[in-house]
Amino acid sequence: MFGFLGDLMNNPAITTALWPAFLETVLMVGISGIATVIIGLPLGVVLFTTQPGGMAANRPINVVLSGIIVNITRSIPYAILMVSLMPFTRFIVGTSIGPLAASVSLTIACVPFFARLVEAGLRDVAPGKVDAAHAMGSTRHQTVWKVLLPEAKPSLVASVTTTLVTLIGYSAMAGLIGGGGLGRLAYNYGYQRFQPEVMLVVLVVLVLFVQIVQVIGDRVVRRVDHR
Repeated sequence: MFGFLGDLMNNPAITTALWPAFLETVLMVGISGIATVIIGLPLGVVLFTTQPGGMAANRPINVVLSGIIVNITRSIPYAILMVSLMPFTRFIVGTSIGPLAASVSLTIACVPFFARLVEAGLRDVAPGKVDAAHAMGSTRHQTVWKVLLPEAKPSLVASVTTTLVTLIGYSAMAGLIGGGGLGRLAYNYGYQRFQPEVMLVVLVVLVLFVQIVQVIGDRVVRRVDHR
């Protein structure tokens, strides 16, 4: 046991490369997480309000956004999506490798996922509250920002948590295709150099990262849930 721990403490992949790899993963998840919320939240609101029977029902817009853009993007496996987006990523950030480049494909992959979660969360809001807001003369914009989003806040926070957890898993996959981070570390040392102990440590770090995000998300949900 002590020999195994000693080997870990003397392994450069653990002592030198693990922390920078973890920071790269945090960077990828942070950038793509913020971008996903900024883009996915209004997209989810539009999906909800333009659906048949919605406040701003518009079938053509809903079909294009929901049936084509969101559904098709969600259907593409992330590894294939990331490879296919390399020319676009190179055009946007000037490179197709590294955490910043991976953040582009991570965002594009998770925006439709998060938008669907937002749409589902808004559906949970009692229709009577929306009707009451309209009866008091609220505009659509006011109803969305003062009724729908505040009432759906617990679901939205839970959706952000779920999306971040998904991004952590995707970021590890991005590391295999030049994205850096813990996934790259596990691939370079754990797989290519036949060091299963490095793979094990990376798995433990990823599990702990997910658990921390989930615990924080659950606590925030309990704090904002006043039902």
